[in-house]
Amino acid sequence: MDGDGTQDARGTHANPVPRPAGPPEVPSVPPRPAGAPGMPPPPDGSAFLTWLRTPRPEALPGVWRFGHRPRPEEEPERIPGRQLFSGALIAFLVGWLIWSLLWNGYLGGWWLLPLYAMIPDAWVEPHSFAAVVVVYAYYVLIAGLIMVGVGRLGRWGEIWRRYGPPAWRRTPRAAERPPAPEDDPATWPALRAAGAGDAADRLAADARAGLMRDVDHARITRAWQGVRSGRHPLATFTGTVLSHGAAACPHPSGARDLPARQARHDLATGQVRLGTTADDARNPYAYRGTGLALGPELLGTSLVAVGPAGSGKTGSVVRPLAESLCLHALAGRAAVVVVGAAGAGAGPADAYDVVVRIGNPESVYDLDLYGGTTDPDEAAAVLAEALAGDLTDPHPGNDSRRATTVLAQLLGPFRAVHGRFPSVPELRGLLDGSPGPLAELRRGLTETGQASLLRELDARERQLAHPGDIGGVLADRVALLDRPAFATFFKSSGSDTSGQSRPFNLKALDHPVRVRIDLPARGHADASRVLARLVLAQFTASVTEREDRSLFACLVLDDATGVVTPEAVRGIQRLRSANAGAVLTLRTLDDVARPLRGPLLGTVGCRMALAGLTPWDGQDFAEVWGKEWTEARDVTDRQIIAESPAGKAWHAVRRAITGKAPTARAVTVRQVERERWSASELAHAMPAGHAVLSLTDVRGEHAPPLLVDLRG
Repeated sequence: MDGDGTQDARGTHANPVPRPAGPPEVPSVPPRPAGAPGMPPPPDGSAFLTWLRTPRPEALPGVWRFGHRPRPEEEPERIPGRQLFSGALIAFLVGWLIWSLLWNGYLGGWWLLPLYAMIPDAWVEPHSFAAVVVVYAYYVLIAGLIMVGVGRLGRWGEIWRRYGPPAWRRTPRAAERPPAPEDDPATWPALRAAGAGDAADRLAADARAGLMRDVDHARITRAWQGVRSGRHPLATFTGTVLSHGAAACPHPSGARDLPARQARHDLATGQVRLGTTADDARNPYAYRGTGLALGPELLGTSLVAVGPAGSGKTGSVVRPLAESLCLHALAGRAAVVVVGAAGAGAGPADAYDVVVRIGNPESVYDLDLYGGTTDPDEAAAVLAEALAGDLTDPHPGNDSRRATTVLAQLLGPFRAVHGRFPSVPELRGLLDGSPGPLAELRRGLTETGQASLLRELDARERQLAHPGDIGGVLADRVALLDRPAFATFFKSSGSDTSGQSRPFNLKALDHPVRVRIDLPARGHADASRVLARLVLAQFTASVTEREDRSLFACLVLDDATGVVTPEAVRGIQRLRSANAGAVLTLRTLDDVARPLRGPLLGTVGCRMALAGLTPWDGQDFAEVWGKEWTEARDVTDRQIIAESPAGKAWHAVRRAITGKAPTARAVTVRQVERERWSASELAHAMPAGHAVLSLTDVRGEHAPPLLVDLRG
């Protein structure tokens, strides 16, 4: 054994084997690991570069442009297989017949004259090998010409492409050539052209190293647009990029992506894929089989989706759109407000900057009842829409300013005295006409010498005695919010002196913020409708007053039952010019007043009818989608009467074989006008998981109603 107690494999103590002399053994040291144990290898940027370099050609509205291959506008004529094979067989028989007639001399020997002209007389007798080769080559040439002619006549090439080996295997997409350096988006040519070559080199290096993702690319592109427009200096942008690379120009939250994604997004075009356009005859040929996607250019005209519970409104429409808008917000392109019932599936709380859980005492944020405004008239208009907007008569000629006037008569004097707007209990007491709150308010106005506001209060007190005063109705609506569950909510700016409330108002939509507002789920249905109308009214009032409208703002309202009012429809009409839009979902159009259904569907640019729609809802969609000219074929079969004995005999034989009397078919083709989608088709012919969607973008380009598979 050796000194360490192990036996030498080369001998024993009795018969030792000497070891060769040499340098002392040095124990080998394992190489230093590249990373910590259990850590995956750092990713490279190949996947990101492939995504960035994928072509995105210009396409029709709603087409998923990522890797899209445009199709022709009209469907090519496709010959039925039976007719194709019969024509090919007949063409082959014709070619065989022509060759047989030529070979047997029935058509003369003129076709051999070129051969005689080419062969020398010395090759004729005796037959040489060269003569035989030339003669049979000439025969093959003539036979080949005949086969080529009849093959083109019989469409043999179409049979080969449709039923031959090219149709058996799916040929891979040909590898595209890498773009030139001046056209490669991964090298940031726009920055180089503007003299920011160092910043472009840093970004390109981060992209190749796998440190950049699609949100980073979109965010830095957005910041560069600000430099080009003059809002930001070039030196500041370059310094930030050189210091932070792909993490430059961060979102205020510091997040560079969402915790999880469920839909397919392409931030280079701003699209989110919702499904696949069905390969259906009712869809235009250019749309069939293509991906269906939405982006800010389509959401800027607003969207209304109608379908029963379980049809996929939240999972297939609201969740992907909210996810896409949150990604746009991280890229500095958009501000989004998502409103829905608690737990409705609008995405995790980590995907948002502000989460307002109304009725939940653990909520960090509160909702400002007055939208952050300091103007009593503006606050009264917004609050009146929330409290009594659904009670307004939608017919023309109705005066909807009564509720606004009542609230303005109280909010103005109260703010003049207290420097803030009233809380919910205080507002309820004022609207009820209780002597105590009104007397206290009058005393405060008298002490401050506000004579003009005293006249407002006098007018309010006179109206209290009228039987048709709307103040009592407003008080009843405010009472829906004056509940124990909402005791800690609806604190306006300056009304909460404890410092525990963090009221959020929609004036913050000047920034790329992500907001989710959870409405009370149970027991407060009427209060939820009031709050939904309040958020919609504040949204339309805030986005139209923004100075910088380059930031797209969108409100996603899941379940807009009781929210659509005359003022809401007018507000949605103004969103397009303010670079904003709204997404509304409804279980049925019966949740909208009958006089408002037509104006609502006419105001929005994108209309979606999901599977399970009722026929009366389908009738409203059919009317707004209108009619189109189409080709109708009328086929008439007329029995043929034979007059000669031979004809009668032939008809008898034909009847015995086919079992039918001989007929002559007459086809009449005419142009008729019919509905694009009828109410019956929308209600009964739409498969489950599908929807019919019409689109209009902010430039006015539109797509007809498309049958879309939301599961694809």
